[in-house]
Amino acid sequence: MYKRHALDIPLPFKQLRKQQLQAWINQNTDFECSSLETVSEDASFRRYYRFIYRDQSIIAVDAPPENENASQFIAVAKAYQAEGVKVPEIYTYDLEHGFYIQQDFGNRIFSDFLTADSCDQLYFKALANIPLIQNCLSTEKAPLPVFDGLFIDRELNIFTEWLLDKYLQLSLSQAEKSMLSQTFNTIKDSCLIQPKVGMHRDYHSRNLMLLDDNKIGVIDFQDAVVGPITYDAVSLLRDSYQNWPKEKVLGWLQNWHAEYYVQYPWTEFKMWFDCVGMQRHIKIAGIFARLSLRDKKTNYVLDIPHTLHYLIDEASQYPEYFEFSNFVRERVLPNVLQKLKVNITGHKSED
Repeated sequence: MYKRHALDIPLPFKQLRKQQLQAWINQNTDFECSSLETVSEDASFRRYYRFIYRDQSIIAVDAPPENENASQFIAVAKAYQAEGVKVPEIYTYDLEHGFYIQQDFGNRIFSDFLTADSCDQLYFKALANIPLIQNCLSTEKAPLPVFDGLFIDRELNIFTEWLLDKYLQLSLSQAEKSMLSQTFNTIKDSCLIQPKVGMHRDYHSRNLMLLDDNKIGVIDFQDAVVGPITYDAVSLLRDSYQNWPKEKVLGWLQNWHAEYYVQYPWTEFKMWFDCVGMQRHIKIAGIFARLSLRDKKTNYVLDIPHTLHYLIDEASQYPEYFEFSNFVRERVLPNVLQKLKVNITGHKSED
């Protein structure tokens, strides 16, 4: 169901939590579970298991409360359902222990079905979901958090701290530091001037499912916030795990704009999209480095070069970002490639 990289957590702890989850299912819910099959472990601390009850496949989730906010996941699920977004139904939960049981969306991950023949139709469906998500500004508990200036600053600083400093150990000149500070402030301002809507915040090809009725199911929405109108489209169309021709992506964006956002001039809307793209890809490049260094999930760094190529392309379209684009192209990307020991085509070297 949810294909992810494994977490580097000691096996005894995982086994203990798994045993506790199974005991909770059998002792405290209306379900019965004879065994739990590991489905996946994602980039967080959540772990997903599948079991069969009365010939029906069910998903059990272990979300350790010290690391995960199961309460927010459940609240956002209810809010999304109310807006017509297809999310897994939550059958029962125990917030104190971080356990819950939910509907099984199956194994048909959106990314696995993207081909040259299917992509137009699939991206059309996925983009049509976003306005529904944008209608969700609050849960029954409270308004969704706001993607404000402080929020954006924290995310941009992940790039500097984890990619430049800790992963690459780059020594920056004062001029480079000033350029980064000015660039980040300009990007932040562009994000903040956009119309504010509900956003999933991680709406990409691995967080979408193809359901039996061929509709799009949405997962991993617990970090939903209120923020820039173009954010979820950036997450989907400039996905760090996908690489589609720029002309195709632009066509999808233009069609989406014409269908839902014609009240905003196209040139302005496209600039919003690119600036949010820069913000997101700066953050993601830093997060991939952090996942490798802090969480020992080393596979994620393999996606840093593609993410940086997005960033270079976005920044190179606007004079105010030319210097930053050159910095990423000439200083950051070559050092990442060297660190990964890959050649220019992206293939891992033999040594």
